[in-house]
Amino acid sequence: MTSSPPLASDHRNRRLGAHLRPEGGTRFRAWSTMAQEIRVRIGGTEHPMAALGDGIFQVDLPVGAGTRYQFVLDGLITPDPYARFLPDGVHGEAEVVDLEGYPWRHRDWPGRKLEECVFYELHVGTFTPEGTYRAAQERLPYLKELGVTAIELMPVAAFAGARGWGYDGVALYAPYAPYGRPEDLMAFVDAAHGLDLAVVLDVVYNHFGPDGNYLQRYAPSYFTDRFSSPWGEGLDYAEPHMRRLITGNARMWLRDYRLDGLRLDATQTMQDDSPEHILRELAREVHALGGAHLLLAEDYRNLPELVTDDHLDGVWVDDFHHEVRVTLTGERDGYYRAYQGGAPALAHVIHRGWVYEGQTWPLEDQPRGRPADRLEAPSFVYFIQNHDQIGNRPRGDRLHHLKAVSPAQFRSASMLLLTLPMTPLLFQGQEWAASTPFPFFSDHHGELGRLVSEGRRKEFGHFEGFQGKDVLDPQTEATFRLAHLNWAEAGGGEHAHTLSLYRDLLRLRREDPVLRGRTRQGLSAGHAGDLLWVRRVGVSGERVLLWNTGATPLDTATIPLPFVLPQEVLLHADRTVDKENPPLRLSPGHAMLLKRTP
Repeated sequence: MTSSPPLASDHRNRRLGAHLRPEGGTRFRAWSTMAQEIRVRIGGTEHPMAALGDGIFQVDLPVGAGTRYQFVLDGLITPDPYARFLPDGVHGEAEVVDLEGYPWRHRDWPGRKLEECVFYELHVGTFTPEGTYRAAQERLPYLKELGVTAIELMPVAAFAGARGWGYDGVALYAPYAPYGRPEDLMAFVDAAHGLDLAVVLDVVYNHFGPDGNYLQRYAPSYFTDRFSSPWGEGLDYAEPHMRRLITGNARMWLRDYRLDGLRLDATQTMQDDSPEHILRELAREVHALGGAHLLLAEDYRNLPELVTDDHLDGVWVDDFHHEVRVTLTGERDGYYRAYQGGAPALAHVIHRGWVYEGQTWPLEDQPRGRPADRLEAPSFVYFIQNHDQIGNRPRGDRLHHLKAVSPAQFRSASMLLLTLPMTPLLFQGQEWAASTPFPFFSDHHGELGRLVSEGRRKEFGHFEGFQGKDVLDPQTEATFRLAHLNWAEAGGGEHAHTLSLYRDLLRLRREDPVLRGRTRQGLSAGHAGDLLWVRRVGVSGERVLLWNTGATPLDTATIPLPFVLPQEVLLHADRTVDKENPPLRLSPGHAMLLKRTP
């Protein structure tokens, strides 16, 4: 990564929490609209903080890294919501951390442009049996060899409990302690850069978790009733301290931890009536840091202006996933009833980038989306699995676990994903069709835990499966254990068959002179009945993907297409096919990739 410019003095001077001073000691700084007096408590001794005006309290003390502390607001011991590490959890003492002390080995890592990225989404707690940064770091050579180029970590900001997905974070500046210390996360990023792997972090700036959020105790003005959130109180981005909490957090991850980008969770819920929307300010702050930092949005609204006007780099596209899933499974409950599936629908989403570009969204009876003609292929992040689309099912079953989806169908969908010029995202274990599910899991205690279990059923009650009794309880440790990958299975049977195909696809995406192009120019898609064709034409030739999405065999030699079909087979979903004498008949669910060289 290129060296970042020094933090502007106004940002440094306004930072809250505990920060080592260049001249020695630590500066403790807090902001409150409620407290008349704030002290910092260290080892049982309370040190008064000077009131500087405008709710700011500050004190410099001769203590260093490793010091444990809490703030005391008008006599009430209160955790620091700006803590850089909470070794005993979100309700405990914070630890002073030296974020500049890690000896980086790969300071010259240049980062990756979005068009170079193949994302691999992973959850630190279930990616390995140990569930730590250090254990995940040992798997980095595998990811390099697989052919992915960027790792996307599910959220690691501190949250309550011993397990969780990470979307209930409450201390955004503190890496979740059960995964390891801050320097362990830095070592993970450093090792990834040494293997030419970028690391992007999923961050949640639209809500705080229900347990351990102490911001209200400092200042209720962090929140507002002008907006509502599906997860609780609306955040007031017009409040300067809330705004700085978020922009400062982004700078910390990218500058101090040298992460390569951020994926912003559910940006459609980030309602802001400020003169400059918080998303646009975030993009401006992130890109001002220098280097190849990426900013991606999870946003189902299909708004191209997130890229063209707000200057984010890319958007997760649910529409592609939904059309693939409906094609494979025929599911039409929940939000899947807004999609048609089949070869015509797949050709349409590929041609247009997404499905909804102003049509009425049937679940809300209002228009959704705008045309994406101005967006280039890398700005569309496509996937056939991710944590949500697996976890938003009663038992967390993956796409290939469903009876309706054969191994050949799953491999064919994978071929489609990885031969398009859009930016692909894989979810951990997808590359070998992992047998392990990824159910939703949490660790909230008492009444809150019961409410989480009930809320899970209500949230997805419009899905048929959530109306039965087989919904996994997210609160049990057994549900969490189910999600751990079984690495031993990757080397055998259908798992090895699928893994080999993924490696070949990623190699072709990287090396093939046509497939390595990242433009929508030369990309076309159509159908002939149940046969989906996707054609990519460049100066180096053409590549054509054929996928029989129907239930009967198709004779590819007799199907009328608007171009002459190439005859050389690059890949086939059934890897036992003789490439020199490929079958003219394409079995149901099967796909093959054809090649023509000028």
